[in-house]
Amino acid sequence: MQLTRFTDLALRIVMRLAVTDNGPAPSHPTTRQVADELSVPYTHAAKVVARLNVLGVVETRRGRGGGLHITESGRTVSIGRLARELEGEHEVIDCEGDNPCPLSQACRLRHALARAKDAFFAELDLLTVEDLTAAPTRGVLLSLTARPPR
Repeated sequence: MQLTRFTDLALRIVMRLAVTDNGPAPSHPTTRQVADELSVPYTHAAKVVARLNVLGVVETRRGRGGGLHITESGRTVSIGRLARELEGEHEVIDCEGDNPCPLSQACRLRHALARAKDAFFAELDLLTVEDLTAAPTRGVLLSLTARPPR
């Protein structure tokens, strides 16, 4: 199974925000800053941030003192749950589509792939954003925030 780029970017954004919202004087980066640090287009990052905001994982504030902030539920959400929310409920393969598979009524592969998908997400359910931002990842994420803007 492979996650979409959208989900991949969402996970990287919440990891990035999780390491800088802990300190004594939290820094609230803008979407543009996070996009630059993660080397992704601003427009993609903005779409992801908007979705994370709707999910209650990230708060966005405009104006002076604004920026992005990870919520408490964003810190503790399981990666599996977050990935499910971002990926949606679709099958690993499309058996019905424009050209339906003639085996779909009795296919064992379809069911095996559904079980594999469930196992994939179950494994991700064991992790939270806080788990993903522990050492050594934390140091790498913090080094991104120290880079000069592009």
